[in-house]
Amino acid sequence: MAKILICDDDRDIVSALSIYLTGEGYDVAYAYDGEEALRVVEQEPIDLVLMDVMMPVLDGMHATVKLRAISNIPIILLTAKSEDNDKILGLNVGADDYVTKPFNPLEVLARVKSQLRRYQMLGGREKLPEGYTVGGIHLDDVAKEVTVDGERVNLTPIEYNILKLLIAHPGQVFSSAQIYEQVWNESFMGSDNTVAVHIRHLREKLEINPAEPRYLKVVWGIGYKLEKEGTRR
Repeated sequence: MAKILICDDDRDIVSALSIYLTGEGYDVAYAYDGEEALRVVEQEPIDLVLMDVMMPVLDGMHATVKLRAISNIPIILLTAKSEDNDKILGLNVGADDYVTKPFNPLEVLARVKSQLRRYQMLGGREKLPEGYTVGGIHLDDVAKEVTVDGERVNLTPIEYNILKLLIAHPGQVFSSAQIYEQVWNESFMGSDNTVAVHIRHLREKLEINPAEPRYLKVVWGIGYKLEKEGTRR
């Protein structure tokens, strides 16, 4: 039977969902913040995640982005009624569905069954690639190496993690705040300059002509993206 990870900092909700899911024959795992959820997914064969949005340490939105970089399992967000923007953002960053609190457990079960059917029809659990290629840039996430047109490029850990975020989501625009929070793992408190400096250094290492970048593009007033033209996996 499928194994469901319930991630919510409200232990009463975790307990209630567990009762309904186990009653339907599902195996259940637990996590109480986003970082713990990521550790569970890396260590156990999870088939679907029920993920609360508002949690300490690492919230559900950022956990979804990180989880989507390593796994294709379905993610259903648990959102408060007033969080319409979070529902839209969550679907845009990789969630498959959402349920609004307070929810009917039977609705949760129905959505779990629906997502698992779709997931199994598409081939079930698959490990995502351990490397990414966009044009002449290749990031090997096992060896932690980056090459451009076959030549190895030395990046700092921050530069590597920025590139990994962008190359894992080619064509998707990330604001400075989103990049900072994903890479530095803390709330964005500084200026856009912090990210801009690292983007400039990345361009100098990745682009033939940093003044006219082929890959690492600025979307003025919004953020940065890695151009997806020529993307392959």
